[in-house]
Amino acid sequence: MQPQNIRANYSSVVERIKAAANHCGRSPAEVQLVVVTKGHPVATIRQVIEAGAQCLGENYVEEAEPKIAELSKHEALQWHMIGHVQSRKARAVCGLFNYLHSLDSVKLADRLDRMAGEMGIRLPVLLECNVSGEESKSGFPAWQEERWPELNTTLERVTACANLEVRGLMTMAPFFSEAEMARPYFQRLRRLQAYLCKEFPQGSWSELSMGMSADYEVAIEEGATLVRVGTAIMGPRPVLKEI
Repeated sequence: MQPQNIRANYSSVVERIKAAANHCGRSPAEVQLVVVTKGHPVATIRQVIEAGAQCLGENYVEEAEPKIAELSKHEALQWHMIGHVQSRKARAVCGLFNYLHSLDSVKLADRLDRMAGEMGIRLPVLLECNVSGEESKSGFPAWQEERWPELNTTLERVTACANLEVRGLMTMAPFFSEAEMARPYFQRLRRLQAYLCKEFPQGSWSELSMGMSADYEVAIEEGATLVRVGTAIMGPRPVLKEI
């Protein structure tokens, strides 16, 4: 994609984020844009950085590592891991990323906690929750609201990790041709957030990472504080990697 197109796309998404926030009475400053750069080469990523992006999202450690190294001179950049993480990759995640959106198990939490402790850091994390029941989705099972209390013991263990800073929740809604059809899933995550605020009042649950290129405006209307937008800014991925 040509640089001018990426710049125009980035500006358009920023303006649409502002409009969506204003439409529902929120401040646009409450919503952080994570530009998803998965599958795109460094040369293309430089273009979106020049357009103004400061927060980039990647799905795979192996793909992200050389990009992060090559773009290290951009000290203001924040790198967010938004894809599924195997526990054996915990050390790499702690060393490379500023934020993890996809903490989805006690096993991963324990491993990240240990690695972060050894590195002397506290890693900001979001708990990935499956609010649709789709088998293809990762995350803590949260599609049956009457069974949320069953999550309490598990989440007690996660929130007790001294070197992890739990900031909120993340989800992926099913893909629909109409963005409005994703709204119930965003609403469910927001209700889960309210439930956890009552059950774990000592924690911070302020962040909701939800909404992608096809539905981020609806997600903002339902309380998203982070939206993960790739194709609408970067264009189609030239390389699809399975790692």
